[in-house]
Amino acid sequence: MEKYQEIERSIIKKYRKEIWSKVVKAVQEYELIQENDHIMVCISGGKDSFLLSKCIQELQKHGTIPFQAEYVVMDPGYTDANRNFIFENAKKLNVPIRMFQTDIFEVVNHISSKSPCYLCARMRRGHLYNKAKELGCNKIALGHHFDDVIETTLLSLFYGSEIKTMMPKLHSDHFAGLELIRPLYLVKEDSILSWCRFNDLSFLNCACRFTEQCSTLNDGVSKRKEMKALIQYLRKTNSDVDRNIFKALDNINLNCVLGVKNNGKYKSFLEDYYKEDTKLDGKNY
Repeated sequence: MEKYQEIERSIIKKYRKEIWSKVVKAVQEYELIQENDHIMVCISGGKDSFLLSKCIQELQKHGTIPFQAEYVVMDPGYTDANRNFIFENAKKLNVPIRMFQTDIFEVVNHISSKSPCYLCARMRRGHLYNKAKELGCNKIALGHHFDDVIETTLLSLFYGSEIKTMMPKLHSDHFAGLELIRPLYLVKEDSILSWCRFNDLSFLNCACRFTEQCSTLNDGVSKRKEMKALIQYLRKTNSDVDRNIFKALDNINLNCVLGVKNNGKYKSFLEDYYKEDTKLDGKNY
């Protein structure tokens, strides 16, 4: 059996409960993939996106929904060593990647020295959407996992003053007909790390030029690490804390919140509060 076949088997067999079943559940529960979809699977070179690529391949082989997939790596300005490492891993995992070049790192370095990560993320997203359109894809698959969802939720609460989360799928605001999907939405990062260790796999951890700089800034990179550490601390006394946070986002009691926003329009609890008061005035006791 080839190495890549052993890796594929581990997803279906050894990590069936922790990875495969959760990918299948997310795809079904959130209706991430429909018949005849043409999906661009985005590979950054890290563990999450490479696992995503293998799960998509397994869905094509074992799933009941026919769809096409393109495995794409956007090069924002990797070093030769990192670029070669990505190609080596793609070959080892039998993932037929295609890479396209951009000058994102160079542009960001000249334009934004104070918040490079924010600008880099926006530019990456734009390049990926354009590439998906070029390839005729209607969906883009990203490798965000369960822990990313929880960390994003806490970042929004603590630093954004709002309750919102990373959605399992969403429509593009600027590219009509394109959707973004997250098949690893229910997979925990510990499971991904365990899968890597079991298969003796190593991937790019961070190939960004701005990592050291970002760690000294009050931005999403350093704050996300802070949220990760906070969750790990809370797990010591409540092992289900991350699961409870996730469930709370699917169980919001609108009768007990001060206000909500829908499509940018704010609504205070007072609007319905006084309506209920008017209804009571008309009743006979």
